Amino acid sequence: MTEQIFHDSASDLGTRAKWWASRTVIYSLLALWAFVSLFPIYWTATTSFKMQTDVMRGALVPAYDGMFGTPMPKWAFTPKWLGWKSLGLSPQTIFEESTVRAEFFRRFGNSVVISLASSVLAVMLGTLAAYGLSRFSYKFLWMKNQDISFFFLSQLILPPVVLALPMLVLYKELDLLDTRVGLIALYTLSVLPIVIWIMRDQFAGIPTELEEAAMVDGQSVWGAFLTIVLPIALPGMVAAMILSLVLTWNEYFFAALLTSSKANTIPVMVASQTGSQGISWWSMAALSFAAIMPLVLIGIFLERFIIKGMAAGAVK
Repeated sequence: MTEQIFHDSASDLGTRAKWWASRTVIYSLLALWAFVSLFPIYWTATTSFKMQTDVMRGALVPAYDGMFGTPMPKWAFTPKWLGWKSLGLSPQTIFEESTVRAEFFRRFGNSVVISLASSVLAVMLGTLAAYGLSRFSYKFLWMKNQDISFFFLSQLILPPVVLALPMLVLYKELDLLDTRVGLIALYTLSVLPIVIWIMRDQFAGIPTELEEAAMVDGQSVWGAFLTIVLPIALPGMVAAMILSLVLTWNEYFFAALLTSSKANTIPVMVASQTGSQGISWWSMAALSFAAIMPLVLIGIFLERFIIKGMAAGAVK
């Protein structure tokens, strides 16, 4: 009896030790991944406060503080607000007139309007297209539903540079160069295939019996879609919206190609910090930090929708 109790206790201790060991490994890996993911944001934020000597200092070469020879690692520096001062956003310049600050807010506003409008349009159109592909049977020439879905996704294979000259000529003829409307239309088309693919999987995970029951109760097809299907697919729509926002917010190639002065966006302004005198790392870091923070905040506040959107469709 005593041996049995001792054996059970040893078994419980072994199981508990394995549980703690597995948890330690998992959380250690998660902590490492969090560090890898957050370190670029930390590096960008700190670079915007550094002087040129602090920015260019080697990663493994320590600096020395004055005559005493005290080691001062790279991450130990005195904040100088250099990057934010160049944008007119430092405490010393925030209340002064600044053309750079005005230009920054104008381009920031362009990015907000263009990315939001194109993402909303892409989600609206993509949701309708995805619902049709998941619920109805289509045939266009030799293509059926699966072929049409793959056709939409295959549009992402085409490199953007291939479209540079055709889009430039087309936008010149339509008088859409350097306009928000032109970028909104182009960005909507660019992210539409991704939205369709995501939402098609979302609708495929929703049982058709729910819509059939709603139509038996007197709802039309549109009524069942708006009152039954759409609320269930909302997390997937939010996830698709966030992905569209990230892609359109960070898009640089067409923004630089099709705009010049009126519809420039933040990525174009970030790239403009490279000149003949070198790279203004502090200004670029300040601009980059201001550009990524809206997306970080959106991800934090809408995290639960992202998780639901990724999990939806796994089980019918």
